[in-house]
Amino acid sequence: MDLHEIILWYTVVINIVAVMIYGWDKLCAIRHRWRIPEKTLLVIAVIGGSVGALFAMFLFHHKTLHLKFRYGVPVILMLQIIGLVWLHTPSN
Repeated sequence: MDLHEIILWYTVVINIVAVMIYGWDKLCAIRHRWRIPEKTLLVIAVIGGSVGALFAMFLFHHKTLHLKFRYGVPVILMLQIIGLVWLHTPSN
């Protein structure tokens, strides 16, 4: 397995984990149980789960009213996309 495949699989797994964690947190919120800290939810987005986090936010209608999530997760995603484009742009 080459580096691109490892990165692809990591990205797939971390985004699935992000959806599951955001969904779990929403379920815990509904049931008035122990919640996942907001910092943890944001860290999941930062380490590569921003697509899954954004998807889960709208799928579960979770954290969409919190400004740090409503604007923070899309900004994280944009920064990650910019970083990927920069890394894959050949230098002259």
